[in-house]
Amino acid sequence: MPIAKRVRELSPYVPGEQPKSKDVVKLNTNENPYPPSPECAKTLAGFDLDRLRKYPDPVFMALRKAIARLCKTTPEHVFVGNGSDEVLALAAKAFVEDGGALASLDPSYSLYKTIAAIRGVEWRGVPDLAAFDTKAAGAPELFLLTNPNAPTGAFIEPDEIAKFARRYKGILLVDEAYADFARSNAMPLAAAPRNRNTIVMRTFSKSYSLAGLRVGYCVGPVPLVEALYKIKDSYNVDAIAQAVALAAVKDQKWMKTNAAKIKKTRKAFTAELVKRGWDVIPSESNFVFARPPKQNAKEIFLALKKAGIFVRYFETPLTRDRLRITIGTDGEMVKLLAALP
Repeated sequence: MPIAKRVRELSPYVPGEQPKSKDVVKLNTNENPYPPSPECAKTLAGFDLDRLRKYPDPVFMALRKAIARLCKTTPEHVFVGNGSDEVLALAAKAFVEDGGALASLDPSYSLYKTIAAIRGVEWRGVPDLAAFDTKAAGAPELFLLTNPNAPTGAFIEPDEIAKFARRYKGILLVDEAYADFARSNAMPLAAAPRNRNTIVMRTFSKSYSLAGLRVGYCVGPVPLVEALYKIKDSYNVDAIAQAVALAAVKDQKWMKTNAAKIKKTRKAFTAELVKRGWDVIPSESNFVFARPPKQNAKEIFLALKKAGIFVRYFETPLTRDRLRITIGTDGEMVKLLAALP
């Protein structure tokens, strides 16, 4: 069967489990426990079905204008994708030469390694930015930096990111999926007039409670954004997604209120875990990455799943001693704490 060799040998990305039953506590995929803005529901209810027989705006100008206002830039600096995962895949195509490489922190979002394999280029993992030699011959053309990081939740200050960007000769893509749960972000760096090599990416999946919609975007220098437009699918974001995402962007108060509730719950939940002897990496995300004091993390993961409580376990040498736990509602966190050994 004529399947490309790199596809035959590919280890695919494995998303978090999506249980069919609603009678579970689902804390495994960093979804927002609160509903999206009511403006999204109004948009869906009033959506003109006649629009579905026509192709959507291929350059999503209304949504780009709203995002540009939010990020204090212009629409020419904004690209919108079918989820931020599409933006990542396009970046690997646009900015990495055949036979080249991309890099990321390790551990980090495991999809990065898969994207490199699909693209047919090398992936290089580094423990921190200081360990990455920006001047080395053959340095990767693209660095994917999740901040706050996943699965750890750890945060790198924007000033440190800016210093790294100045040293780095390639393209730096800062994946800020969890930025609205953090104390600051690198968006001003991406929108700065003198920026030449830094893209900041966001998603509607986390703070906007729209993981099922599949819309992400990035902001960066015009030449880099134009490169992404050159290689995207003709109509990569459908009309309904554009309309609902636009409604969500316009309701910043709703999003920020939900994010504040999650941060408050995160603080209380972290304090309770620490009191029980867990080692919790300080998190700026909507999840925590925690090591139990005694019992094996995998054993706890399996026991919780049996009890109908889903968290995430990554069985790799750098992550297998911890659980990644999404911050849900206060009630969901109480149920989890009650089920922990």
